[in-house]
Amino acid sequence: MHTEAIDPPGIQWLRVSPKYVTVRLVEWAIGNLISIALLSLPLLFVLVGWWMWPPLWLAICVPAAMLVLALWRLVLIPRQVRAIGYAERDDDLLIRSGIFFQRTMVVPYGRMQYVDVAVGPVERSLGLCTLKLHTASAGTNALLPGLPAAEGARLREQLSARGEARLAGL
Repeated sequence: MHTEAIDPPGIQWLRVSPKYVTVRLVEWAIGNLISIALLSLPLLFVLVGWWMWPPLWLAICVPAAMLVLALWRLVLIPRQVRAIGYAERDDDLLIRSGIFFQRTMVVPYGRMQYVDVAVGPVERSLGLCTLKLHTASAGTNALLPGLPAAEGARLREQLSARGEARLAGL
């Protein structure tokens, strides 16, 4: 179901690279392996006999529940990546994200203070980057992850030039 508030009519959304799924999967694997390992320590201690509390059923249920939650998040990752999009308009940049809780952010070019491109180790190996837009508002969190490096560089230059042109008119 599409609403005009989230999907304005006449907008052609550009999607991020499908390689970004790999970045998200690596983040998922690292975070969840650590969490499940830590939550399994009480189970190990109970089985070895070092601890008498928690009960065995609780020591099993906590890491099992975390595993189920982690697997649910794993299933959602490809869909979450496909939901990320952006569109360049004459006066602003639209950034869209979310499946259940959808969000469309409008960043006027004249409000941009600077445009930052960040690259982590996994992104670098896949030729991707994350574009960060900094505005006068401290609450603005305009991130556009999963862009091919060439597209990120092009957007950085183009958005910076448009921002300077809009500021010159003030």
